[in-house]
Amino acid sequence: MAHPVVLITGALTGIGRATALAFAKNGAHLVVSGRREAEGKALEAELRQFGAEALFVRADVRLDDDVRALVDKAVLRFGQIDVAVNNAGTEGQPGLIVDQTADSYAATFDTNVLGTLLSMKHELRVMSAQKSGSIINISSTYGHEGAAYASVYAGSKHAVEGMTKSAALEVAASGVRVNAVAPGPTDTGMLDRFTGTPENKAALAGRVPLGRVGKPADIAAAVLYLASEGAAFVTGQIVTVDGGKTAG
Repeated sequence: MAHPVVLITGALTGIGRATALAFAKNGAHLVVSGRREAEGKALEAELRQFGAEALFVRADVRLDDDVRALVDKAVLRFGQIDVAVNNAGTEGQPGLIVDQTADSYAATFDTNVLGTLLSMKHELRVMSAQKSGSIINISSTYGHEGAAYASVYAGSKHAVEGMTKSAALEVAASGVRVNAVAPGPTDTGMLDRFTGTPENKAALAGRVPLGRVGKPADIAAAVLYLASEGAAFVTGQIVTVDGGKTAG
């Protein structure tokens, strides 16, 4: 496919931004979303420097109407959606589980879980009708292991992985694939915020082999693979990209 149409949520920083740039360099047309207008327009202009057709749409993935409008604008502009990368996420409020509240739960789950659910709901509305498409959700190694001081975040990413596998089964016969990438520690603002407390630094101590921290581009490379024809027989899978963090 010469110019696949790629939609990315949470595209303004970190893994989302790196993924948008990687797709642009590979000839894709991009629809990128986030909640900050100025940064979104700047990214749109940057993507066009690589020859990509690009559109920024301001959207909050926690809101059904916003996500519906995002998907509809992508289709209106480009006629289809070939790839969707559901990257919007938050680390929430790290800390002991006994200190968590209904509000801290909602602050994490509304973005990470509800946001992924709403995104897939509307993306699959389009892709199922097309009988083609690839959805890649961004999880975490904490989506399939425990995490001291990050119970709510880990729970949200477990949910993302469960929804990924379930959606893949629902649409397998339609020609649409649904997978997830699970990054380990990656050099992003989220990692900086999460490791900013002594408790969290202690919890991570010894968990990253040789002190390795991945780059956003490492995660983007895995996303591009799952979006490619080379992964045409891959669906319902969680691809872990963590430099060996979970190997032991």
